[in-house]
Amino acid sequence: MNNVITKLAKYLIPAGLITLLPFAAFASGNLEANDFVGMSFWIISIGMVAATVFFFMESMKVDAKWRTSLVVAGLVTMIAAVHYFYMRAVWIETADTPTVYRYIDWILTVPLQIVEFYLILAAVGAVAGRVFWNLLIASLVMLIAGYVGEVGYVNVWLAFVVGMLGWAGVIYLIFVGDAAKVNASSNNEASQFAFKAMRMIVLVGWSIYPIGYWLDDASLNVVYNLADLVNKTAFGLMIWAAAKMDSK
Repeated sequence: MNNVITKLAKYLIPAGLITLLPFAAFASGNLEANDFVGMSFWIISIGMVAATVFFFMESMKVDAKWRTSLVVAGLVTMIAAVHYFYMRAVWIETADTPTVYRYIDWILTVPLQIVEFYLILAAVGAVAGRVFWNLLIASLVMLIAGYVGEVGYVNVWLAFVVGMLGWAGVIYLIFVGDAAKVNASSNNEASQFAFKAMRMIVLVGWSIYPIGYWLDDASLNVVYNLADLVNKTAFGLMIWAAAKMDSK
């Protein structure tokens, strides 16, 4: 069965990557030499494509138990790449913050990243389904609250508090909750390495996002763009490093 999946992946993954190419040209208007925000959109959109190619191709070079985790890492950067091509165009044409596109990206990619904690645990042993659902629900609470607050559907401070509680729930689960306990009981060095590195990204790297509530449009976009590039690619790279370590 694994051989069949691997053979299919050799054809399906390149085909999927080709679908990204039309988006690369999706930008009208000219990028000004002093438009550093626009430059950051260009850099991250191309960087996400490069990361997608890397994760998808490397998924065919590791043990079968790690392939799902690496493919999901590639899906995260592929989804981000598509959205960043659109956001790049919005900024260049209007100089407005593309909040709606950013949250559409996050509502897809952030739960996938959080679920990665479950996937790397499941790759090396049995793990209860509640770990998956607890991580998913906490991440959705964080995102939905952030969105309704930023667009003004509810009081901004109420949304901020609820969003922070969702983030705190994720932190609890991966540092002291069920996910952390399963990881601590695992005897797999590679899985433990990835889990600990990924949870530090969630704790430190994701702490940048709440700052967006107080930044102007230009600063907010630069901060969010660089944070997305580092957090999404670093997340995937930790999984890739663990997969290579465990596949030797």
